[in-house]
Amino acid sequence: MRLEYQILAAVALDLALGDPRWLPHPVKGIYRLALALERVARRLVPSARVAGILTALTVYGVAGLTAWGTIRLAGLAHPMAADVASIVVIYATIAARDLAHHSMAVFRPLAAGDLPLARQRVAMIVGRDTDRLDEPGVARAAVESVAESTVDGVTAPLFFALIAGPVGAMVYRAINTLDSIFGHKDDRYLYFGWASARIDDLANFIPARLTAPLLGAAALLLGQRPLQSLKILLRDGRKHESPNAGLAEAAMAGALGVQLGGLNTYGGEPLDKPTIGDPLVPLAARHIPAANALMFAASGLFLAFGLAARALTVHIVHIVHLLRSAS
Repeated sequence: MRLEYQILAAVALDLALGDPRWLPHPVKGIYRLALALERVARRLVPSARVAGILTALTVYGVAGLTAWGTIRLAGLAHPMAADVASIVVIYATIAARDLAHHSMAVFRPLAAGDLPLARQRVAMIVGRDTDRLDEPGVARAAVESVAESTVDGVTAPLFFALIAGPVGAMVYRAINTLDSIFGHKDDRYLYFGWASARIDDLANFIPARLTAPLLGAAALLLGQRPLQSLKILLRDGRKHESPNAGLAEAAMAGALGVQLGGLNTYGGEPLDKPTIGDPLVPLAARHIPAANALMFAASGLFLAFGLAARALTVHIVHIVHLLRSAS
């Protein structure tokens, strides 16, 4: 089965099933391996930065080799089994339905006026303190989570699947997982997590810059604010401390006509971040499903353009090969 069909099947699986809790997920294995290797590396390597580099490279290698080995072993049994294994590997790296599921779990109590429950639910998807958030604060946290995760949970895995197949997608998932574990600027991980954070920034560089304008295109399809999306992307996309996350947040803020960023509290300590977007309308519960709609539409456009670009590249390579053979 061609890679294009494997990716389409994986996306269909994600939309149909999401991330069933009963199904073993490779991210859990990556998480456990990373923590185990951290203990060993810190014990054996004096330099925290070198220990972090070695840990990251080892986890990426194990993730890629495991995916490759699984597909290879399945192929020894039957070619169709290799296709099934490839589909499952790609499916495990995509999280569109799960992202929508978690954000809608915030939306439902928030829309129903149950602010305490909405605060509890949003605490499951963001790192900030949520116990004192008002309705706009809860909505902002959920929308920011959807915007950022549109890249690292959907379009970036698709990007690496398109250019490097199931193994590429799984290595990306390992890169993103290690950033979430080690990529913190605290005393423990400032040096040890340096490589994990920088490699994640590099891996997301192109997907983020492809996804952000597609959020504007999605706004056009959904009857939202495409021009405002482009305006805020160009104006505020680089305000975020992350070189990538701010792009999707800016494009989504413009499309929804809301303002993201601002004051958050982490462990009781306030942190005032730059604001992104213009408050054309006040943030409310309804912006959470609107953000999900943008996420799904932009991801669909990303996949469509990616498949088209891959097909065109293959066609050009084939023509070049024929011309070389003829000469």
